[in-house]
Amino acid sequence: MIKHNVQGNIEGIRDALLAQLDDLYNYELEEGEYLPRELMQLLAEYSCKLNREIAIYITRDGEIVHVAVGTDCDVELVDFRLRRNARRLSRVRCIHTHPDGDGHLSDVDLSALKIFRYDAMTAVGVKDGEPLNVQTAFLTSEKDILMPPRVAWYKVPDGEWLDQIEISDGLVGVAETDQVSEGPEKAVLMGIESQESLEELKRLAETAGAQVVGMFLQKRDKPDGALFIGRGRAEELARECQALDADLCILDEELTGIQTRNLEDVLRVKVIDRTTLILDIFAQRAVSSEGKLQVELAQLQYQSTRLIGQGLVLSRLAGGIGTRGPGESQLEMNRRRIRERMTELRRRLSEVEKQREIRRKSREKNGTPVVALVGYTNSGKSTLLNTLTGAGVYAQDQLFATLDAVSRRMETPEKTEYLLVDTVGFIRKLPHTLVSAFRSTLEEAALADVLVIVNDGASREMAAQHDTVEQVLSDLGATEAKVIEAVNKCDIADPWPTFPGAVMISAKTGEGLEELRGKIAEALQDNYAPVTFVIPFSQYGLIAQIRPLGRVLSEEYTDTGTELVMVMAKEDVNRLVKQFGPEILKQ
Repeated sequence: MIKHNVQGNIEGIRDALLAQLDDLYNYELEEGEYLPRELMQLLAEYSCKLNREIAIYITRDGEIVHVAVGTDCDVELVDFRLRRNARRLSRVRCIHTHPDGDGHLSDVDLSALKIFRYDAMTAVGVKDGEPLNVQTAFLTSEKDILMPPRVAWYKVPDGEWLDQIEISDGLVGVAETDQVSEGPEKAVLMGIESQESLEELKRLAETAGAQVVGMFLQKRDKPDGALFIGRGRAEELARECQALDADLCILDEELTGIQTRNLEDVLRVKVIDRTTLILDIFAQRAVSSEGKLQVELAQLQYQSTRLIGQGLVLSRLAGGIGTRGPGESQLEMNRRRIRERMTELRRRLSEVEKQREIRRKSREKNGTPVVALVGYTNSGKSTLLNTLTGAGVYAQDQLFATLDAVSRRMETPEKTEYLLVDTVGFIRKLPHTLVSAFRSTLEEAALADVLVIVNDGASREMAAQHDTVEQVLSDLGATEAKVIEAVNKCDIADPWPTFPGAVMISAKTGEGLEELRGKIAEALQDNYAPVTFVIPFSQYGLIAQIRPLGRVLSEEYTDTGTELVMVMAKEDVNRLVKQFGPEILKQ
């Protein structure tokens, strides 16, 4: 089988015509020629025979270094930026045909000119085997383009256009091009599940600081193993990313390392997945030292399973002449360093968790119950905590505004003290690495006596979000606690179907909060209502046994003995009554 140098969509092209296209690599441009008339006629002839776009890439020395065939409406554009100085243009101009006869440059063409920093981008309108008109564009700065009017194919101003390339190279090279551009990154979103999930991904991207410029949905039963969305859709997405001048593409699922690398090869922009995006938000939001440790551990856990060789960069042996021989590859070194860092992070987190466990045991010893606010991210938990307690916790209309568990002491009308705890919000497809890294924080919910599930009454997705919360709670083993359903934002909510027995509240206006306080007090009453023990002087030694089992509210001496008012777990009260008789309780 004959091997051809022509790239792209060459299926169905006869070998004879492929050989003619191969000969384009041998075409020699004379000095001072931008695009020879003879070369344009050849491109027009081949493009019309195939009814496909043809692109050639010409260096400033007049050498054709790449020939590619596309479809009837597009052709893959190649990145030559690795050949250039970071402060200059690519030193390669792209010439391509439009077989519909229209020589106008498209938005995709102009976007590619900016992204790939070609010397120039040129479109040649061709029809019936003949060239018709030509349009060319040049960069004059990082973002600005000079685009002269279209000209007839035989009137191409070769010298003027070649001079403009030199002018553009000087203009574009004035500013550093490897600096991060100002403003938010422009993101294109791609999903395969549902529009609702894609809308949530948009909110996540905006929370992370990105500007969403495009959203695309492709319904698939299962992801493609190599590219997640399939080759054809990936190539379409590449053109959409170019046309929208996107900086990155965010996929609404979890990608493998191979899928990420393959997609970046096709899209020519940075590619991240939903998990990476959420981890990035957590990294921005983490305030406490524990939160920062947890986020870093989660990121390393995720990265460690996705380290893959990237050409020679991660596969060659470390060192050079004089150091070759047995040793680690760069990939192995990266893995080892990540493992070492993860071990250190786990050690430091273990120390923090020991302190948390000491505080938790102290609360249990004192009989202080815990009421945890749980729910979907941005359902209003922090605002509710602030309204109930005046805590002043950071609360914004953002996803994952709270990462660290915040607790405040509260008291029921019956004088039962309890801790009200605000927890990190849940979300669909919550990354497993986050659940693992934040387990100690999430255990505040798992070990709570009462769970207040705060639902976003203003969201059409409230029922689905509630299912997600219940699933996460189940994964954490938080199934034994009493549950109070609260539907927040009732002041702005439409009358969606709610949950049986749910309390309608507004954390912002205070509506329904008295009823919520009553529900919490009622839930705590069974196990944590104050109990009065009456200990006669003859059994004074019982006090030493009873005190450690709960929290002493008051201790008063009477003519007959001691009255001890305590908050104590119901099972402990029942055990004492069974052991010492009902007379030890004040009726």
